[in-house]
Amino acid sequence: MARNKFDVDEELEEQFNAAYFKRLLNYVLPYKTAISKTFAVIFLANIASTLGPYFTKLVIDDVIPKKNLPMLWLLAIAFVISIIVGAWCMRYRIRSITIIGQDVLKDMRFDIFQHLQKLPFSYFDSRPHGKILIRVVNYINSLSDLLSNGLINLISDILSVIVTLIFMFAIDFKLTLYSLMLLPFLFIFVMIIKNAQRKAYQRLSNKQSNMNAYIHESISGIKVTQSFSREDENFKIFSEVSGEYRTSWMRAIYIQFLMWPGVQNISVLTTCLIYFMGIKGIGVEVSTGTLIAFIGYINNFWNPVINIGNFYNSLITATAYLERIFETLDVAPDIQDAPNAFELPTIKGDVVFNHVTFGYEMGKEILKDMSFHVSSGESIALVGPTGAGKTTVINLLSRFYDINDGEILIDGTDIRKVTLNSLRKQMGVMLQDTFIFSGTILENIRYGKLDATEAEIIRAAKVVRAHDFIVELKDGYQTEVKERGSTLSAGQRQLISFARALLADPKILILDEATSSIDTKTESLLQDGLDKLLVGRTSFIIAHRLSTIKNSDRIFYIDKGDVQESGSHEALMALRGNYYHLYQSQFDLLQQV
Repeated sequence: MARNKFDVDEELEEQFNAAYFKRLLNYVLPYKTAISKTFAVIFLANIASTLGPYFTKLVIDDVIPKKNLPMLWLLAIAFVISIIVGAWCMRYRIRSITIIGQDVLKDMRFDIFQHLQKLPFSYFDSRPHGKILIRVVNYINSLSDLLSNGLINLISDILSVIVTLIFMFAIDFKLTLYSLMLLPFLFIFVMIIKNAQRKAYQRLSNKQSNMNAYIHESISGIKVTQSFSREDENFKIFSEVSGEYRTSWMRAIYIQFLMWPGVQNISVLTTCLIYFMGIKGIGVEVSTGTLIAFIGYINNFWNPVINIGNFYNSLITATAYLERIFETLDVAPDIQDAPNAFELPTIKGDVVFNHVTFGYEMGKEILKDMSFHVSSGESIALVGPTGAGKTTVINLLSRFYDINDGEILIDGTDIRKVTLNSLRKQMGVMLQDTFIFSGTILENIRYGKLDATEAEIIRAAKVVRAHDFIVELKDGYQTEVKERGSTLSAGQRQLISFARALLADPKILILDEATSSIDTKTESLLQDGLDKLLVGRTSFIIAHRLSTIKNSDRIFYIDKGDVQESGSHEALMALRGNYYHLYQSQFDLLQQV
């Protein structure tokens, strides 16, 4: 797909979608008790901070002219107490909102990571992994300021504006109205720049995603890069991607920082207007104390307004990131449990494909009306030309994809009617592309059965002939392996992966090119263990080296979307059909070597 490239921008919503913030609010609501306590403290802090200008008015207009020293001391003490209360409230507020904000981010990060575990393979195939990674890390981290300092501070600032206006109207109604004369100009200014700012951050999120995808791709393919001496070319591409990110960043920041000076200038003009009208007595008659108190209240009014403007900045900025986060959460898994799905009971391993038809793309069928029956305990080898549908068969059996028509039964139960978890827990799958996680070898093998004892792990490793090379390592089973097992050979990684699959003690065992990276000597040893292991289990084996499947109970030759031939190795050789010619061509090739 075109979007599966680092240099292709992802599509974004063009219109502001308030629904994203309603969904964001759902993450905040579980912490409503802690938020309520914080709001109470914020309200107390607003009252304390608003008393200062009022005390100043009283001192200038009443206390000093009357030389009321006891009242002066009383107001001074009250003023100091209000400062101490305000400082304590500020400390509590900062600590509380930081904890709440980070808890909300943790919940969002948990949800998106959990959701990613359920998405189909097609989702990961259709976009660079770097663009997926950035959603879990960077985009959610970008919401930190909005949640830790934004939402709750917004309530604080709104409360501050309301309390300040109450005091202002109580002191002088007309002068308060004059103080709000320039407020409409602020709203007009905000509406002008909001769309430009949001689009700028949409472009920035695209370029950030592109750069992250290219970095991830370059690191993953570093061996190929160095093998072909492509470092200089890669650096040129990175310079272009990084340059586009820088340009987008500068553009977004330029628009964002128009907000603060706009609000600040309107605030200064309002202060000048009040000084001018108060001193000249134009439309109002105020005392010196009232005028000084109003200037203090104007600061109390406009500082929260500036903060609200900054919050709006953060809100517009966050929109671009929320779009990507919720877009990912809205991707419905192709494979889900049916509404009335039940737990699959312990199985014996009887498998039936009943007129199964399937295609990865509409109109392009891979399997066409395929039917076969495998009895429990049988070992089945799947062979045939590339693209014939061998891997598709095991993908459908594991329900990585759902069939278009027909049914797949295990012990007589349609696999679409049972829960995915109960189905896959009774199946062991080892793919050609083995994956080793960072950690110890013991932990990697235990991945298939988390409650396995060390003795069980060693026993499984011995069966697949992995034990000998493991004990020769410096720390044996406690040897730390790097990400993707880069410090191990391809054969060693496959043996560990094989032990992991076998440890789970599956009733149905699937081996997709499981021995492709194992040398001939090790493979002969492994075959002894496999022969013992496969007794009593249903197994499906895909292997291009036909010598490894000769002992299978039956061999299915798959081509043109169906099973063309079926039987033991000897029976198919005697038939002298497709399997015979495939085996002979491989045998002749080995003879030439």
